[in-house]
Amino acid sequence: MRSLHQRVSAVGRATRSFFDQIGAGTRFVVATFRAMRDTKDWIPEFSMHARVLGVESLPIGIFIALFTGIVLALLASYSVGDLVPPYFVGTLVQKTITLELAPVLTGLALAGRVGANIAAELGTMRVTEQIDALETLTFDPMSHLVVPRVLASTLMFPVVVAVAMLVGLLSGWVASLLLLDITTPQFLKGARIFFTDFDVRYGLVKSASFGAAVALIGCRAGLNTQGGAQGVGRGATRAVVISAVMILVLDAFWALVWLSGRTIR
Repeated sequence: MRSLHQRVSAVGRATRSFFDQIGAGTRFVVATFRAMRDTKDWIPEFSMHARVLGVESLPIGIFIALFTGIVLALLASYSVGDLVPPYFVGTLVQKTITLELAPVLTGLALAGRVGANIAAELGTMRVTEQIDALETLTFDPMSHLVVPRVLASTLMFPVVVAVAMLVGLLSGWVASLLLLDITTPQFLKGARIFFTDFDVRYGLVKSASFGAAVALIGCRAGLNTQGGAQGVGRGATRAVVISAVMILVLDAFWALVWLSGRTIR
């Protein structure tokens, strides 16, 4: 009986902790939106964070997309074989790159780079009392530190993903030419025959939500850092792990509320 009581108590504590974290995260998101009204604090910082979080992340997105396009072309050819016309390789590469792989793979990679960067930077500021100094000088940490990072990440993730989409299609085309018996007209026919602007729009909207989630999680992990250098490391690790999980959750969310609805129609 006592063992059962302990188990029930442990489940209760875990459930309470889970909902406490959700509530704290929701309050953090609301506070971020409220802080956006203080434009004089975050506008001067925005361009610098857009460069660090977005422009400097382009090589990662390009590198991932380069090999993803090659692998997709080979897998598409292997999967369909002689069952369908060769131009379907272009269709499969275009659909998978724009709808799924470019946003998700790039988002997961940037979760490591951007999420860890934000958490480590803000965590270091927290443990060295720089954030306390900002508050003493009447600067709001939310508008001065959080908002520019969240907006820069939200706006620049789609830019990186758009470049990744283009590079992935180009690398798939080159792989089809050099490694498969597929001509340029065949590949382009397949890429265009089922293409709609929805494909690109869906991928870019997903990537914007990934960017917002990664930045919010990184900022919250950094601001809640405790325990010196070890705390900074734990905060950065926690930010990356939670960001990766949230990207997969958002990916499923968009598929359920947007992609499936379009398929039904």
